Amino acid sequence: MTARILVVDDMPASIRLLEARLLAEYFEVVTAANGADAIAACETGEVDVVLLDVMMPDMDGFEVCRRLKSDPATSHIPVVMITALDHVSDRIRGLEAGADDFLTKPVNDLQLMTRVRSLVRLKMLTDELRLRASTTRNIGIEEMLARRAPAGEARPQVLLIDEDRQAGRRIAEMLEETADVRVAPDPQAGFFEAAEGAFECIVVSAGFTAFDPLRLCAQLRSLDRTRFVPIILLAGDGEEDRIVRGLELGINDFLLRPADRQELTARLRTQVRRKRYNDHLRASVVQTIEMAVTDPLTGLHNRRYLDSHLQTLFDRARARRRPLSLMIADIDRFKSINDAHGHDGGDAVLLEFARRLRANVRGIDLACRFGGEEFIIVMPDTEGEVAEDVAERVRAEIAGNPFRVDGKEVAVTVSVGVSSLKRGDDSVQELLKRADIALYEAKTGGRNRVVARAA
Repeated sequence: MTARILVVDDMPASIRLLEARLLAEYFEVVTAANGADAIAACETGEVDVVLLDVMMPDMDGFEVCRRLKSDPATSHIPVVMITALDHVSDRIRGLEAGADDFLTKPVNDLQLMTRVRSLVRLKMLTDELRLRASTTRNIGIEEMLARRAPAGEARPQVLLIDEDRQAGRRIAEMLEETADVRVAPDPQAGFFEAAEGAFECIVVSAGFTAFDPLRLCAQLRSLDRTRFVPIILLAGDGEEDRIVRGLELGINDFLLRPADRQELTARLRTQVRRKRYNDHLRASVVQTIEMAVTDPLTGLHNRRYLDSHLQTLFDRARARRRPLSLMIADIDRFKSINDAHGHDGGDAVLLEFARRLRANVRGIDLACRFGGEEFIIVMPDTEGEVAEDVAERVRAEIAGNPFRVDGKEVAVTVSVGVSSLKRGDDSVQELLKRADIALYEAKTGGRNRVVARAA
């Protein structure tokens, strides 16, 4: 996992220490010595996580965090405040300013890396949602998005899974003015309740006597209904290893017992706020652009969406110096399928082809129907050799399993052209042109084959 981390501190020695730790884990590091420079760096849109010192002259970390979180352009960037202060009141002040977490000096290496990796994963999800929401604005339906403001005032629904009934009641009482809390004493029953309910945060106790709380967290993360629901782990002193492992598994936050009412409330609000923000982006993408940017037959994105979003993916790959590959797939002799089975039969083949295409690419890949029987798949963070392997897998899947049309088996093959982002001067048009030339070579070379154009 690679990401760009901004380290903000007015002490050069502190910057060098954090920079060395992060570089050793292959993160890219940028630095700022004051709050104004930190805000300017975040406004470029190229920062994934901010490690922010609290005690700085002119503008302290609390004010920097408050400004970042109040600006829509930077509010989604995770902020970890680093301080020598270890009072609950300071953590609460930072959380109320919008900070995603606190680390106390001297910073523990394991806690630092697991927290950064956890926040990077969340940032990658938010980035993808923001990119797609931005694409909807580019194609002219910004007003539709603007009407779908997130409902930030509703009381959050919280599930607390804790077999200690007395401790569970205390936590529920702490949150009674902030959220509607449902307590599940049994972890297995709590899992099913989480899957069936509409909770905005799940609080899991680490103190089960006969059940591994991290297994419960992993199960919640693997389930579609709870994959994006924030999880807060309630742990005791001496459970650092369990907390670190939990962060690696995907929990969002943790709190040590005995829990402070104000800190628990502040951390809950932070998690719910982030979930509602991402839910709003997800709803904006799914519900408001479906008709505008989706091919009605196959359910894939259409050329209109591709024309806008491909440029965004291309620019991001260039800015972050990450690979990007693209393939154009064209069903061979599709006219003969239409002639033999009619347009309904041709539509059935296109629909099944799109289904198989989706099954053989990743969720983050952009699959589009370019027009007729031609499809384009854009693969972020994918080298050319890997993209060629994916294209061959798609080709083999199509050729190796006949399609059924009107109860009959129909042999279908596909030709694929692959191209990749090259260093130096390149453009979306050139990337598409190279893939198109490769597709032409596949067609003229006998069809049912993959041709990749070297960058």
